Amino acid sequence: MSSNRKPESVERQARLAAVRASQRKAERTRSVIIWAVSGVVALALVGTTVAVITNQNTKNDARDAAVQAQAGKPIDGVTTFTGLARDHVGGKVAYGQNPPTGGDHSAVDQNCGFYSTPVLDENAVHSLEHGAVWITHNPNLPAAQVDLLRGLAAADPFVLVSPRDGLPTPVVASAWGIQLQLPDADDPRLAAFVTKYVNGPQTPEPGAACAGGVGDPE
Repeated sequence: MSSNRKPESVERQARLAAVRASQRKAERTRSVIIWAVSGVVALALVGTTVAVITNQNTKNDARDAAVQAQAGKPIDGVTTFTGLARDHVGGKVAYGQNPPTGGDHSAVDQNCGFYSTPVLDENAVHSLEHGAVWITHNPNLPAAQVDLLRGLAAADPFVLVSPRDGLPTPVVASAWGIQLQLPDADDPRLAAFVTKYVNGPQTPEPGAACAGGVGDPE
């Protein structure tokens, strides 16, 4: 009996070995496929990320180039105002521009920076006297646009940003005696205006600070 079972046992073991070998081969093939698919997905994600970054950098480079082009020449749309008084007064002042670009004002300046609520004209005008650029915007300006203005305030200690009702355009940039009305915050003329007029030649009190006054910017 034992002589008959031995060949059968050997044959069975051979079949089991063949099955296991086939399973191992299938597992290796499946692993290769999984790694290949993962590699393709990873490359696709990297490609997408690089494309997004490249696109954003291209936009930023184009904006910077536009700013540089504007900074070297008169900025289209700028309006100037002369004969502005400079006395320190108490209480409200009736200004001739909206927002004001100069005139009598509070004895205390508005600390420069970004504000999510309106600031008083009389304090902001004192900041203009110190060389600040005051950027006002419609309170309903899209969040992405507001973030651009926040970035301008963060980048320069002489930029003041605040919302304001009743503006003639969505965004208005003002320096002492100078103003530029803009359709949006992404207009390259805005950055050019900041570059040109922060502590620019129009400043009545060059060297004065835009801090140590009133207000707690964000």
